[in-house]
Amino acid sequence: MKKKQQLAKIHDYVYRLFHDDSTGHDYYHMRRVAKMAKFISSEEHGDTFICEAAGWLHDIGDKKLFDTPDEAVKEMNTFLKDIQISDHEIHQIQVAMKDVSFSKGAKTPTTLEGEIVQDADRLDALGAIGIARTFAFGGARNQLIHHPDKHPNTSIQHFYDKLLLLKDKMNTSTGKSLAMKRHTIMMEFLDHFYEEWEG
Repeated sequence: MKKKQQLAKIHDYVYRLFHDDSTGHDYYHMRRVAKMAKFISSEEHGDTFICEAAGWLHDIGDKKLFDTPDEAVKEMNTFLKDIQISDHEIHQIQVAMKDVSFSKGAKTPTTLEGEIVQDADRLDALGAIGIARTFAFGGARNQLIHHPDKHPNTSIQHFYDKLLLLKDKMNTSTGKSLAMKRHTIMMEFLDHFYEEWEG
């Protein structure tokens, strides 16, 4: 089976899993990460197929999204074998997916493809889309938008705990360049937010 056909099947598989997610980890998040991983890979000379496939699949097994994460990963591996992806490529995809998240992520992923997918995922947490996803996730988890006494579990506090730190945690030159513009968008948003919050 050709790589293009395999990616089309991965696309359909991910759509079935994530099309109705309301936390900001939906099908469209996966699509953006896959497209961004493909783009960064082309700039950084990575394995584009591995990066794009891992971008599509990177949230499978995330304990925030799956009741049985290990079972989800096992089912994914069976699916990848069924569409004739080799054991070696499945291993490469798994390595690129591993430690993508901010909370448990490795300071430096072990492969270029891992660095690329991590950057692509982090870029989707920045900029206008990152702002929208932050409040979608906060709403799904019943978080307050903001609290003037710096309540630790609000959507605005999440900017300081995670989002504003991401530009300095990018791995690739391409990721770093793209992150700067998106970081600026978030800083400008926060300035407007506080101005309007105070009335």
